[in-house]
Amino acid sequence: MSTRLALRIQEKLDRLTKSEQKLAAVILDRPGLIETHTATELAAIADVSKATAARFFRTLGYADFEEVKLQAREERNRTQPYSYSQATPGTTVLGRKIGDHLDLELTNITRTFEEMSPDTLRQAARLIADAPRLWFLGLGADAWLAHYGRVLFSRLRPNVHAVGITSGAVAEDLAMMGPRDVMVVLAQGPQPREMKAILSYAKTTRASIISLTDHGNLAQAKRFSDLALRCHISSYGLIPSFTTLVSVLRMLAISHVGLVGETAAQRVSLIEDINEELDILG
Repeated sequence: MSTRLALRIQEKLDRLTKSEQKLAAVILDRPGLIETHTATELAAIADVSKATAARFFRTLGYADFEEVKLQAREERNRTQPYSYSQATPGTTVLGRKIGDHLDLELTNITRTFEEMSPDTLRQAARLIADAPRLWFLGLGADAWLAHYGRVLFSRLRPNVHAVGITSGAVAEDLAMMGPRDVMVVLAQGPQPREMKAILSYAKTTRASIISLTDHGNLAQAKRFSDLALRCHISSYGLIPSFTTLVSVLRMLAISHVGLVGETAAQRVSLIEDINEELDILG
């Protein structure tokens, strides 16, 4: 089944009629039916009328069921098994064309957001909005992402920090973490050994953990995190891609603004005023 179809169903589920919800449940539970059955056959399986099925797909924004099947086929043909690197093991692929680079980056971003549940995104935004303090954690090559996250969200809310931003002060930062705080963890590729210990300690403070992570770190993220957002980061080897992680961070920021509204706008305005004043004084 098309992940776009699943997202549309999840977003509109509360607004569907009871009959339409029965059809939605069948499709979500048995996604392969979309490509192997007709709309009439799906209606029979869900024990609803053909008219209900036609109305259901129009409600989701499709012209007809054929558009749904076409989208599912196109998405299946485009989607490849997840892998950290597109390169053949033991080799480094160099000299890629601009088009190859663009195609891979777009595929990573598209697959990430197609698989992301709107409910998970709303939960993450709510946790961040309610948090007394917001923390960002990135170790090793991911440290700059934590700095970026801190700057991005500092424009939208107060009390935003990055764990370990001062060299050798990780323990001091963790000592300030408390209940209802939120820590956003950025992790792709092999992680330093201290990552597990930091996550374990953060859980003892009753802080909530939101992980933005790749396939290789997903199991650990699910173990320690309240929410784990999987990011596709396939590359041609040698040089990792951070595009998807940055895009998901921005999406979290947009969701936060959508939740708190004017509060974030006022803070952005204040920061712009301060910047303008500092320029004048300089």
